[in-house]
Amino acid sequence: MNKLILGDCLEVLQKLETEAVDLIYIDPPFFSNRTYEVIWGDKGEIRSFEDRFSGGIEHYIAWLKERVAEMHRILKPTGSIFVHCDWHADAYIRVQVLDKIFGGNNFINNITWQRATTHNDTKQGAKHFGRITDTIFFYAKNQKNYTFNPQHERYTSDYIAQSYNKVDESGRRFKASDLSAAKGGGDTSYEWKGIKPPQGRYWAYSKANMTDFESQDKIYYSTTGKPYLKHYLDEMPGTSVDSLWFNCVFKTKKERIGYPTQKPEALLERIIKCASNEGDTVLDCFMGGGTTIAVADKLNRNWIGIDQSVQAVKVTEFRLNVQQNLFSKPFTLTLHKYDHDTLRYKDAFEFENWILGQFGGLTNSKQRGDLGIDGKTKDNQAIQVKRSDNIGRNVIDNFFSAIQRFDKVNFDKHKAENKIVGFIIAFSFGKGAIQEVARLRNDENVIIKLVTVDEIVPIAKKPTLQIEIQDLGKVKELREIAFTASAASENAIEFFAWDFEFNEAQFLPQILRDKVGKQSYQFEAGEHKIAVKVVDGEGLESIEIIKLKINGNIERN
Repeated sequence: MNKLILGDCLEVLQKLETEAVDLIYIDPPFFSNRTYEVIWGDKGEIRSFEDRFSGGIEHYIAWLKERVAEMHRILKPTGSIFVHCDWHADAYIRVQVLDKIFGGNNFINNITWQRATTHNDTKQGAKHFGRITDTIFFYAKNQKNYTFNPQHERYTSDYIAQSYNKVDESGRRFKASDLSAAKGGGDTSYEWKGIKPPQGRYWAYSKANMTDFESQDKIYYSTTGKPYLKHYLDEMPGTSVDSLWFNCVFKTKKERIGYPTQKPEALLERIIKCASNEGDTVLDCFMGGGTTIAVADKLNRNWIGIDQSVQAVKVTEFRLNVQQNLFSKPFTLTLHKYDHDTLRYKDAFEFENWILGQFGGLTNSKQRGDLGIDGKTKDNQAIQVKRSDNIGRNVIDNFFSAIQRFDKVNFDKHKAENKIVGFIIAFSFGKGAIQEVARLRNDENVIIKLVTVDEIVPIAKKPTLQIEIQDLGKVKELREIAFTASAASENAIEFFAWDFEFNEAQFLPQILRDKVGKQSYQFEAGEHKIAVKVVDGEGLESIEIIKLKINGNIERN
């Protein structure tokens, strides 16, 4: 299952299976020691920033090394890692982290990537050349056996014009290469259609191969009758990619999501294609704007994305929703806390099985004739799940009776040993239930344990959200409407996302990250649905759907 996980990557990596991942790409925070490096600005990212920069370069390297060691563990024997860094610490990272963990013998490439947009501060008086490149270190887990698929770039128009300068009768462009060779071997000294190889040279192919080329119309003859081999442009893969990458850039403005250090999809596409195959698993544990995950998903790879920033995780989720289709694989989202309302109104049987699993209990497979016993612990203590609030005394009475009839032997055993005879799980318990449990313990030596859901899993209330609209008047044939979102949460508000063409099936935002909550949009006459989501500091969200009817006036439902 593809996974988006909110959390410190070290803690998450430690829970992943050994040798489970085929490719790792990381773009860890650069050792700039500048507050501008805090991009999202939420508490998770700020905490991570303070953690890695509480000391100097040695502390930063120790912080990174601990995490890369876990990455090495979870990589498959045929796997590899690409580490993206800049001039601040690239030498330290290679020597003190990657060489020590992966081994210098498993170093494959030092890739230089030239950014498309650069800031040359020499114009402001800096006494150095403009820093316009980053370094990407490429290491294999085992340099004798790792996945590598050669990549190619399109030929330049100048090269095509110069080299592929001939066109056949069908309109296919080709270049003609010499069919002679300096050294012979086998049947290479023959005469071909009255032409012999140049003095002191041989044919590059046997007569049988030349005959085969001729049958495929792959031989071009000059005016003197000299044969050349045709290389059709549409059959060529292009120029082999080397370690200098300067054309992996943003293709369109639409690709940008407003994340300052966002990397182009073309860059990640090259890395993922070269070092993995379809169905392999790709990991990015400094996910940022989610480009690695978005590209891996498009390329039919499995993936795991981790980040300590709520905004990084939620923006990536929305980004995936926009690009996925009916054939896309599902993914799970793991946050620090669960939304109370989502759990409270979940399907009863689905919630029952899920909370039993979280509690460490075993579900009751009988389902019928179980006397209301939903599961049991490993010590055969009965468990009942109530997807309800304010559980009353009657539930205690019924449970007390049921557990004796359900398994009298274990009930008597636990009672005699002064142990818990059963558990009731619910969202909250009323005064009557609490008093009855106390009475049973004091008067009858029967211990029933009441467990609230938030004792098993962390729960928070999702944010509230309200939208106000304002008619800004006509713009040609369109009507411009201003929207103002106001929200509140006990965990602070992180950002808003807007879908101005909501179709009820799925939230597909055109605006991924709005920190203010104000947008305007131009609509044609007719009925429209607009959906707005707000995300709070725990990653919990609320949605508001606005229905507008625009003709002479504006009507809101």
